[in-house]
Amino acid sequence: MAKFKFDIKCIFSQPVVQISSNLLPHTFIGDRRMAMDVTSKVSQIIDRLGELSAVAQKLSKPITSAQKLRMSENQTVYLMADINGCDGDVVIGLLKIGTKNLYLFDSSGQTRKIDKARCILDFYIHESRQRMGVGKILFDIMLTEEHWTPVKCSVDRPSEKLIQFLKKYYGLEKIIPQANKFVLYEGFFDEDGDDDANRG
Repeated sequence: MAKFKFDIKCIFSQPVVQISSNLLPHTFIGDRRMAMDVTSKVSQIIDRLGELSAVAQKLSKPITSAQKLRMSENQTVYLMADINGCDGDVVIGLLKIGTKNLYLFDSSGQTRKIDKARCILDFYIHESRQRMGVGKILFDIMLTEEHWTPVKCSVDRPSEKLIQFLKKYYGLEKIIPQANKFVLYEGFFDEDGDDDANRG
């Protein structure tokens, strides 16, 4: 778990909050002074969770940080906390999503330009909370809020754990090979009308 020296309840009025480039929770209500205080705390949380995610994935440096999020208008970070749990108030998960313009191969090997492709960019659940369904709760909240379906998501450099997670919970296993480091699955290029049939 990620513990902090400050009270995280001012950020987590609910277990999962969305953070965009302004570094404020989507639930935030307050004046300018309060906003500055909250953005400072959110920055520390995102940086710490980004570091933990990088370590878990054996990356040389974090791919998620407050500074990167501040500079990205088309990205959102979902943070998950356990408030009043047996370990106190702790942050236990991070999921970063966004949209990118990508050139991707379809299942026939043809190159297709996808504008604003839905991307899973970083996903981390603290080791102490894995295999407890916490990750699926966080992922499902994101899918609901964004109106996304799993098969329509491209995944940036997924770890083996994430590949197994998507297979277990959403039935995603037939990968369409790509030249870049994104992973996508059969059904990604199907018409949007088929989305409901592809939801896991």
